[in-house]
Amino acid sequence: MIKNLIFDFGKVLVDYDFDLFFKKYIPNTERREKFTPILHNDYVQQLLDREAQPLSEIMGNLISQHPEYEHEIRLFSERYTEIITNEIDGMHELLTQLKREGFKLYGLSNWCSRVYETIEQFEIFNLLDGYIVSCEEKVIKPEPEIYQRLFNRFNLNPSECIFTDDKVENIEGSKRMGMEGIVFQNTTQYEQELRQLLLTLNAPV
Repeated sequence: MIKNLIFDFGKVLVDYDFDLFFKKYIPNTERREKFTPILHNDYVQQLLDREAQPLSEIMGNLISQHPEYEHEIRLFSERYTEIITNEIDGMHELLTQLKREGFKLYGLSNWCSRVYETIEQFEIFNLLDGYIVSCEEKVIKPEPEIYQRLFNRFNLNPSECIFTDDKVENIEGSKRMGMEGIVFQNTTQYEQELRQLLLTLNAPV
C-alpha cells in the first residue's frame, strides 16, 4: 500500500533557468559562453550539492582557479536564488489534492545550503511533511545512503513510497533501495503515471 510520495525539488516542484540568469548578468555572448561551463557542470554541481566545504570556500576556490571571472563568480554566489524562476505549473494544486487524499509528502533533493532561501520563497514547500537535503547530509543522489537517511528520518517503509525526480539515474537509485519511481516530465504526465501506479500497487490482493 502506497502511503508516501517523495519529490525532488528542482524541475519537479520549482523550475530553474541557468541560461536566463547568465544572459541577464553577462550580456557579452562570447564572455558568457566561456564562463558558463565553469559553473554549470556536473563536477561543480556535485561540489555544491554535497557541500563538504562551506559554500564560501567552494566559491573562493573557483575564484582562485579562474581569477579572470571573479566578478561573475561572486555575482553568481550573491544572486544564486534568482536562478529559481517559479513553481512548476500545476504541482501546488496536485500536491494539495494528494494531501487531501491522505498521502504523506516528503522532499529528497540535491541542493546547496542556499536552498533554504528558495524554501522560504515558494509556498509549495509548506505542503511537505518533511525533507532531506544533500547539503545537510553530505551525500547526494543516487548514492544509497541518502535514500536510507530519508527512510530512517521519517520512519518510512520503501515499499510504501513512490519517488519522482527529473533525472533517470536518481530514479534508478531509488528503485535499488526498494521505492517505486517516476521520471518527472510535467505535472500531467506525473499524475497520469502516479494514478496508474497507485491502481496497480494499491489493488486488493
